[in-house]
Amino acid sequence: MHVPDVSVVVIVYNDAERLPAAVQSVLDQTLHGVEVVIVDDCSKDRSYAVARELEAANPGRVRAFQLPENSGGCGAPRNHGIKQATGTYVMFLDSDDVLDRNACRNMLAAAERTGSDLVSGMCVRVHLDNRWGKTTEWYPWIYSRTRTLESITEYPDLLVYDTLSTNKCYRRAFLLEQGLEFPVGIHYEDLLFSAQAYVAARRITLIPNHVYYWNVVEKAAAKSISNRRHEIANFVHRMEIHRRVDELLAAKGHTAIKTAKDAKFLKHDLVLHLRDLPLLGDAYRQEFARLANGYLAGIDPAAYENVTYLQAICAYLLGKEDWKNLLPAADAMTNKGRLSSPLAERDGRVYWCAEHLDDAEGRRILDVTAQGFHTAPLTSLALGNRLTSYEDDGRGTVTLSGSVVNPLGRIQEDAELKASLEFRARRQIGVRSFSFPVATVRHAGNTIEWTATADIGSTVRPLGIIDAVWDVRLKLTAGGDKLTTRVSVGGVDLESAARLRVRPRLTRLVSDRFEPEVTKKGNLSYVLTAEGPAAVRTQTLLGSAMHGKAAGLVKRSLRRALKARRNIGSGEQKVKVYHEVFSKLPVKKGTVVFESHMGKQYSDSPKAIYEELVRQGAPFEAIWSYAGAKPTGFPEQATLVKRWSWQYLRALAQAEYWVDNQGFPLALTKRPGTTYIQTWHGSALKRMGFHEPRTKAQGKVAQDRFQKAVDRFDHFLIRSEHDVRTLAKGFRLRDEVLLRTGYPRNDALVEAHRAEAHSGERVRGPLAAELGIDPDKRVLLYAPTFRASADGTVEGFEFPFDVEEFADRLGDRFTLLVRTHYLNSVSLPPSVAGRVVDVSRHHDITPLLALADGLITDYSSVMFDYAVLDRPMLFFAYDYEKYSTDIRGTYFDLKEKAPGPVVATADELMQAVSAFDEADAKYAEARQRFLAEFGEYDRGDAARRIVEKFFTRSGK
Repeated sequence: MHVPDVSVVVIVYNDAERLPAAVQSVLDQTLHGVEVVIVDDCSKDRSYAVARELEAANPGRVRAFQLPENSGGCGAPRNHGIKQATGTYVMFLDSDDVLDRNACRNMLAAAERTGSDLVSGMCVRVHLDNRWGKTTEWYPWIYSRTRTLESITEYPDLLVYDTLSTNKCYRRAFLLEQGLEFPVGIHYEDLLFSAQAYVAARRITLIPNHVYYWNVVEKAAAKSISNRRHEIANFVHRMEIHRRVDELLAAKGHTAIKTAKDAKFLKHDLVLHLRDLPLLGDAYRQEFARLANGYLAGIDPAAYENVTYLQAICAYLLGKEDWKNLLPAADAMTNKGRLSSPLAERDGRVYWCAEHLDDAEGRRILDVTAQGFHTAPLTSLALGNRLTSYEDDGRGTVTLSGSVVNPLGRIQEDAELKASLEFRARRQIGVRSFSFPVATVRHAGNTIEWTATADIGSTVRPLGIIDAVWDVRLKLTAGGDKLTTRVSVGGVDLESAARLRVRPRLTRLVSDRFEPEVTKKGNLSYVLTAEGPAAVRTQTLLGSAMHGKAAGLVKRSLRRALKARRNIGSGEQKVKVYHEVFSKLPVKKGTVVFESHMGKQYSDSPKAIYEELVRQGAPFEAIWSYAGAKPTGFPEQATLVKRWSWQYLRALAQAEYWVDNQGFPLALTKRPGTTYIQTWHGSALKRMGFHEPRTKAQGKVAQDRFQKAVDRFDHFLIRSEHDVRTLAKGFRLRDEVLLRTGYPRNDALVEAHRAEAHSGERVRGPLAAELGIDPDKRVLLYAPTFRASADGTVEGFEFPFDVEEFADRLGDRFTLLVRTHYLNSVSLPPSVAGRVVDVSRHHDITPLLALADGLITDYSSVMFDYAVLDRPMLFFAYDYEKYSTDIRGTYFDLKEKAPGPVVATADELMQAVSAFDEADAKYAEARQRFLAEFGEYDRGDAARRIVEKFFTRSGK
C-alpha cells in the first residue's frame, strides 16, 4: 500500500456548510500524495454525514472519523487525527479555513531537503466580512526568507510569536517518538503544543510561502472561544497554558526565550484582557487581578524593557490593583494616542499619576516624560473624556455629564470655556452632524466638567438604513485652543437606558429608535433600531427579503452606487484620472516638481538643486510637494501642492522634470516627455531593493511592480562605486542611468571643510546662536537611524542611554543635539534643557552636520555624509548583532570599516565622548579611507553640474 507523503487532519464541529471547502483545498493540492483525515468532534448537525459523503466520493484519499462525545476543544480531535494518519508528515486544518494550493508541496520539499522535523510557513488572515477583501500576513517578518534552525534558541521569536499549529508540517515519526499531543479539556492548546514541538525539534525550517488561509469573521454572532474574553474561565485557561509553557522552558534551561515570551505576554496576552476591564464589573476585575498578579510575580523584570510605556504602566498598576489609575491607562491603550490621565510632575519629571512615586520601580515605570505630553501643543493631544452620568426621559431627550482630563493643568483656570455636544453619523452620507450647546462647562482642578441636555428625538434626523451608527463627540474651546474628544463610557451602566424616539428622513417603517451602545473601544455611540410594531414588522420582512434574487440585484446596484460615490476622491480614482486625463495634457516646458522624503521636508539634494537653480537664475517653474495639513518651512516663491491632491497629480503629469530623493507614488507612470532625476537619500549599509530577502520572496507580480517603479528613473545620483555595487545593483539600474556627481546636499559640507582647512578655524554661523549653543562647548550631533518593530511598523523613539546622565556627566563640556529620523520624534525631560537640544524639527540635516564638532550615530547613512567634513564619529551600536543579521542584512561589516570607535553600552559611549580628542587623532587615517571608499564623487559641485546639464541652455 502506498504511504501518503502528507496526512492533513481536518477537524470539524457543527460546521457542515464549510467543511467541503476545507477538504477540497486539500484535494486540490499540487502535491498528489496527500490524504485527508476528517475528525468530527461529535457534532449536532450534519458535519459527520458530510464527512462520510466526502469519504465516499474520494475513496482512498479521504477518511472520516467521529469522536464518541464532544471534547469541547481542538485538542482531542487533532490527537485522534495523529493516531489515524498514515502519511510521512502531518498537517492540521480547521473546517472553516483552507490551505494554499502549493502548501503541501512547498512544505514537503523543504522538509526533505533539510531533514527537518518541523516546517513552518506563512499564515494569512482573510477578513471575510471586510468589504475591501482585507488580508493580513501573520508575523511576516518571521517568514521573510528561508532559514533552517538547529535549535529554537537560534530564533526565539518563532516560539514567542507564531504559536499556531496549523501553518506547520510535522514529521509524523517525530510526533510519535516525542509523544507530542495537544492538551485536552483546556483552551489555547496551540500555545503549548507549538512550544513543545519547537523545543523538541532537532531541526526547524521556515519558508517564505503562504501556506494557510485563516478565515476570520470579526462580527460573528457567536464568538470563538479565544474571543470570549469577558468570561473569566477564558483567562483561567490562558494562564494555565502559559504556566505549562514556562515550566517547559525552565526544564530546558531556555531563560532567554522565557524573557522574550514574558515581554510578549505583557504586550499581547495581557493587553487583550485589559482592554475589556473598563466595561466589566468589580467581581470580574478582582478575580482577574488575583489570577494575573499571581503570574506577573514570575515575570522577568527585563521583559518590561521591551514593551510600550502604557503596557508597562498597566501591568504595574494591575499589580497594585490601583483601578483609579489603571482603568484610564487601559482606556488609553485601547484608544491609541488618547491621554486619559491628568499626569503629575515631580522634580522636573512627568509621571502617569501621583501615586506610587515613593517606590523606585513605580517611578521608573510611571515616568512618561519622554512622551512629551508637557511640551506637545495642547490641540495635538487627544484628551480623555469620561462619561460620569447618563439620564434620559424615556422619550427622546438625554442628559449627559462628563469629565475631560486637564493634564498638568495646561488648560489655565482663567481660560474661557465653551463646548458643544456633537452627534455625527459614522457613514458620512447626506446629513453630517447635529450639535447641542453644553449648558455647563467648568474648571474642576485636574479635569474640565461638563453637562449637556440633547433633545435627540426632535433634532437628530438620520436618513435611516444607511446611516445606522452615530458617534458622540465633545467640542471644547478653552481660550484659544479648540479640542475635540470622543466620549468614553467608562463605568456608566447603559443597560437600563431607554431607546430614544427618532424620526428618520426616509421612513419610520424601518427604524424608529436610537439605542445607546458601547463601541469596541469603549466609546459612546447610538444605533438605529426598531421598537414600534410597524418598524419591527418591516425589519423582519426586509430581513427575509434581503436574501431573495430581487434583493440581490438591489444590493449590488446600491453597492456600485456607493462605491462610485466613495471613489470620487479615492486613490484608485485619482490614479485613473492621472493616466486618462492629466497625462493627455501637454508637458509644460521648464516645470520641475520637487519632493523630499515623500513631501515631509524641504531638504536634502532636491533642496540643493532647487536653490542652485534660483542662484543661477535658470528659467524654470518650481512646484514643491508637501505632506500633512499645512506646509511649513517650504520656499514662499515656489508653488506648493499637497501630496496626492488633484493639483499634485496634474503637476506631475505635466512636469518636464521630476526631482526627488525617495520615490514619487509607485502607481503613477512617468510620461516619455518627463525626465526623472532620482537623487536618492544616502549610501547603503543595509541591503536594498532586489538584494533584500523580502523582495526576493515576493511573487512575480509584486517584483514586476517594483521593477516598473524604479525603471522610471532616467538618472540616479551616486557618491561612489560602492553605490554602483549596492544601490544600483539592488535596483537593477542600467549604467547609463547613473550620474557620478556626488550628492548636491553634500556640496555645502565640502565647502565647509575646504573653508576650515584654508582658514584653520571653524565658523559656527547663525544656527549656533539660534539654538542657544554655548560658544565654549563642543557640539555633538546624535543622529540614529529609525527603528521598526517586528511587524514592520515604525517604533516611537526611545533613548538607548540615559540622556539625563549624559547631560550630568558631560554637559559642562558638550552640547548634545538630538536629531531623530524623520519617521520618529523625541521628547526631552525638562532637566536637560540647555545641555541637550532637540533639533528633529529642522527639515534639513546638512546645516546641523556642518555645525557639529562630532557625530554620534548607529547605522544611519548620515555617517557617509559626515565623512566629508573629516571630523570625529562615534558609533553607538548597542544592538549590532540583531541589526546586522535581521531581515535585510548589511553590505559590509560596520565594525571593520567604521572610522571611529564602535561601542555597545551607554557607559562605553560616555567614556568614548570623554576621550573625544584621543579618538579624533586615532581614527584620522580611517576617516580618509572611509571617505575615499564611500564619497569619492562628492567634490562640492554636484548641484552646479546637474543644473548645467539639465536646466541651462548651455547644458542642453
